[in-house]
Amino acid sequence: MASVNPFDVSDSEEEAERRPNETVDTERSPSEGAPGPPPGNPFSPPADAEPPTLLLSSNRTSPSGEGMSVSAAATSTMAGGVEARVSVDVIAAQLLRDQYILTALEFHTELLEAGRELPRLRDYFSNPGNFERQSGTPPAKDQVLGPGGPLNRAGSISTLDSLDFARYSDDGNRESDERVAVLEFELRKAKETIQALRANLTQAAESEVASQERKNFKSSPEIQEPIRPLEKRALNFLVNEYLLKNEYKLSSITFSDENDDQDFELWDDVGLNIPKPPDLLQLYRNGGSTLSSPRDKVDVSVGVAFGDLPGNCIAREPQKKPDLSQQQQSEVVQELEYQLNLLNSEKQSLAEQIKKLQSEIQILKKSVSSPPPATLELCSSSSSSKPCSTNPPSVPSLDNGQYLDIRGVSEAGNDLVSTSTQNTSQSQQQTCNKATSQQRVQFDQPNRKLSPVFQQALLSFCRMCSESRLGAEVSRIADSEESVMLMLGRCLPHIVPNVLLAKREELIPLILCTACLHPEPKERDQLLHILFNLIKRPDDEQRQMILTGCVAFARHVGPTRVEAELLPQCWEQINHKYPERRLLVAEACGALAPYLPKEIRSSLVLSMLQQMLAEDKADMVREAVVKSLGIIMGYIDDSDKYAQGFELMLLSLGDPSERVVNAVHQVFIPAFAAWTTELGTLHTALIPSLLARIEKLLTQGEHGLDEHKLHVFLSALQSLIPPLFAVVLQNAPFTSRAKPHEDIPAIEVTRFPRPASPLQDMAIIIGNRELLSSLLLLYDHQLEHEGTTGWESLLWVVNQLLPQLIDIVGRINVTSSTCVHEFSRFFWRFCRTFGKIFTNTKVKPQFQEILRLSEENVDASAGNGILTKATVPIYATGVLTCYNQEEDRKLLVGFLEDVMTTLSLSHAPLDSLKASFVELGANPVYHELLLTVLWYGVVHTSALVRCTAARMFELVLRGMSEALVDRRAAPALITLCSGPELSVRIATIPAFGTIMETVTQKELLERVKMQLASFLEDPQYQDQHSLHMEIIRTFGRVGPNAEPRFRDDFVLPHLHKLALANNSQSVESKRIDIAIHLFEAYSALSCCFISEEVMVNHFLPGLRCLHADMEQLSPEHEVILGSMIKECEIKVENRGISDAQGSISIASSLVGEDAKTKFLSKMGQLTTSGAMLANVFQRKK
Repeated sequence: MASVNPFDVSDSEEEAERRPNETVDTERSPSEGAPGPPPGNPFSPPADAEPPTLLLSSNRTSPSGEGMSVSAAATSTMAGGVEARVSVDVIAAQLLRDQYILTALEFHTELLEAGRELPRLRDYFSNPGNFERQSGTPPAKDQVLGPGGPLNRAGSISTLDSLDFARYSDDGNRESDERVAVLEFELRKAKETIQALRANLTQAAESEVASQERKNFKSSPEIQEPIRPLEKRALNFLVNEYLLKNEYKLSSITFSDENDDQDFELWDDVGLNIPKPPDLLQLYRNGGSTLSSPRDKVDVSVGVAFGDLPGNCIAREPQKKPDLSQQQQSEVVQELEYQLNLLNSEKQSLAEQIKKLQSEIQILKKSVSSPPPATLELCSSSSSSKPCSTNPPSVPSLDNGQYLDIRGVSEAGNDLVSTSTQNTSQSQQQTCNKATSQQRVQFDQPNRKLSPVFQQALLSFCRMCSESRLGAEVSRIADSEESVMLMLGRCLPHIVPNVLLAKREELIPLILCTACLHPEPKERDQLLHILFNLIKRPDDEQRQMILTGCVAFARHVGPTRVEAELLPQCWEQINHKYPERRLLVAEACGALAPYLPKEIRSSLVLSMLQQMLAEDKADMVREAVVKSLGIIMGYIDDSDKYAQGFELMLLSLGDPSERVVNAVHQVFIPAFAAWTTELGTLHTALIPSLLARIEKLLTQGEHGLDEHKLHVFLSALQSLIPPLFAVVLQNAPFTSRAKPHEDIPAIEVTRFPRPASPLQDMAIIIGNRELLSSLLLLYDHQLEHEGTTGWESLLWVVNQLLPQLIDIVGRINVTSSTCVHEFSRFFWRFCRTFGKIFTNTKVKPQFQEILRLSEENVDASAGNGILTKATVPIYATGVLTCYNQEEDRKLLVGFLEDVMTTLSLSHAPLDSLKASFVELGANPVYHELLLTVLWYGVVHTSALVRCTAARMFELVLRGMSEALVDRRAAPALITLCSGPELSVRIATIPAFGTIMETVTQKELLERVKMQLASFLEDPQYQDQHSLHMEIIRTFGRVGPNAEPRFRDDFVLPHLHKLALANNSQSVESKRIDIAIHLFEAYSALSCCFISEEVMVNHFLPGLRCLHADMEQLSPEHEVILGSMIKECEIKVENRGISDAQGSISIASSLVGEDAKTKFLSKMGQLTTSGAMLANVFQRKK
């Protein structure tokens, strides 16, 4: 049935409701049924001109006939002599013609109040030209006047639709009023011109969509037509109006800024020459019930025979001059004839289709034996029946607004008609087969003899809707799995945008099932595209849901469809602007790796991940890429990709993000090592390649080693230790004898270092913990009793890997604590992984042979070279500390004592010994052990060894507990100070300074203070230049961190004395040495807070003494000292001024505190929200 615009209610229709005995069609006014053509229509006459004899609506030209509308003015020319009531438009025309202007205005007002605006009156009273005062100049030919000529205007009236009684008064025709009126008239004329131009623009915009595209949209109701510019502007106006009405003012401002080409204060700016529609709330409440879009609206004149219309409507009006030219009238006639031909041809084709369908229905009825009269049949179920037609005739869609898909139940073939318009022949065949196996639905039929046509017409009055897309879906119930999939494929794209973002993951199962089972590739692609774009920025849980669905999809459809359907979705979003979407792609590549063809896995997917690793800027995306690359390495089987995998490992290890590097060690390297183990290249290619790069780095870095690259390569080697040990176990002579059984003892928890990830767990690498336990027992037995003969993998470790590593260790810089620590951790993990027996029998002997710590070589200079290198600290901290039993501790103590003795007696640098103490001192477990070694040096007979021990105390005291310092360290230092050698006493000064810096125990601090005071005040040390330099250096190092009282009472006064004494130093070299050290000490102490008394009595006098030395010895230092003295003097002066103002500041602070208390109390009483807090500080108006 044709839908009628509910807003186009004419006066005749209301009268018809009051006169039920008369039909509505005979009383309908010929001027109603549509509001009239828009002003922009080229066929529409001026607003106040005579009504035309033939009009054509601008949006009723569809060849299907559903939208064609001929105005009643055209149809009434062919009507008979049926009497019709006079319409309101005729009354309005007669009033205007007879110059009953006030009556017409009152009539217009009453119509407006009743909500029925008449276009003729609206256009007349909105045109200022109808009310202009006429001068002597005759009007132009094209000037539009009222039907009765020009109308004189009173001085107080501008126009009848823009009255301003406050501005004008009935005081005559004053010149100023006339001038204002003329200007307002010109302004209104300009606005009318703009409206006319906008109307033309409206017509142009309406024709933007090509006619063929419109046909496609009408034939496929599930495809939404793109929004037009005018529709967009109208919707923008309604949205802005809604925001303003509901106090969303900021949103409205933002929305207006984003649409700066539109004026939201004027509806006419939209460009639509139609009345303003209801607001959004009204549209929402009426949506889907009575409101219909203008595209679906059909005028009441469509489908009405000309003979049914009143014929004397226009005859009552006198003949007027036609407004349309002859050419325009002929164009209208041609257009109507063209549409009539189209309708006739469509009618013939539909009639033929109906005949064919009726014949098929008869055949199907005959093929069923005694069918119930009310059975809805899709195909025959008897053995003798004909199979369902797999190629039904192509039936054009009847869902054009004139018919319903839900037909009368008496016609058995109507369901087949609706099905043929949606499903393919294959789906129809399956539908038929499914229907035959099910019980038929039967309905009781009345014993009546109604014709099918009458029955169908009667049922058409049921309030069923299939004109919309949703109505069409509701009217067709799916009766097979495939038809359900087809329905879901059509509906899901419309459902997803209307689901809340936070709940869209609930749609994932539905989307995936439909994508798996849908027969159309394009629909499947659209559904997978919806899946990957389901959530704008999916969080971790939402990504897991999507990935789980992708894996389930891949398991169901197989590798071919995964490659053809899922991978393109990943490729499309590889450069998405949101990192969460790129993260989804990176994770999907890894999750889908097991389900892809192996060629794609090692080519396309690997290239995608490599590109993302090199180009993506987000750390979390690169982290996911590295993990997915690790998964790819676990499934790749193309040996030619080894080089690419190695380069990817180095590239990811050099990533600036720590989380990416951690992912490399946790996932990528273990997976890559597992692949190289299968290829047999772990110990023949991968590890040697890393060692070669380390050696090359050491060769190139003689003048400056790149410690970061060294850390990258060494960390990779460290992550390869578990796979290397697994290779040794799996290629051992006893591997075939290893069988897991219950009697094997469990592996100790501390047997292996804690793995960085499960992939580095030895039990997981081997396969299971019982098998690993069996292999370890055989491994220890083989090393202890049978040897390594024929054990190629272990022989490679012993004869090639270990010597190369020891050689590399001897070439690194011993003063680099970072390098020493890295290699120490590497050897510690290496020895703990390969076991205690391997360490004692294979590792330690090689180090001991290199170091040669025998008694006969203690004093020899030939064997001391290696003792000054990093081999000593790495052997001591990386090998000897692997196991913490008593014999291991004794071996470590003896090694450190021998090294200290050898280096001291040989006058060799102590850097290697210092590196050992620093590395071991970082762990409190070894503090007692280090003090044992130092006590050995304290009681040694050689002063050189005692001096070395005194200097080592400074390194181990940091981080040591105060109890241990008080019980063992301080007595040992005092013992050293009691010795006769001055060099030993001087060597203890830095250690005493460290105690002053780190310890808070008062008794211990007093003992240290007394010992340092004896060095400074004892007459025997007055001329000891080296002692004074060591004390000044120590004061400058520990002064800023020491206790303030110790600094003010002890450090600064003695520095003043030393500076004063240095002024009288006769030896210039000693004088400048002391001055340089004093300058460094004062520079460090100048940043501390110093009391005014100490500043005046000690700090400033000491600086002046030092300034006197620097004037003679070092002019560049003298300038800096001068500025320091000025700054200190300014500080002293400012403090004096602040003290003088102390009483005033105290009083003001009390007042300020009182004000602050009141203010905070007021703030505490506020109950408003944070958004309203700013209003508290606004000035009252």
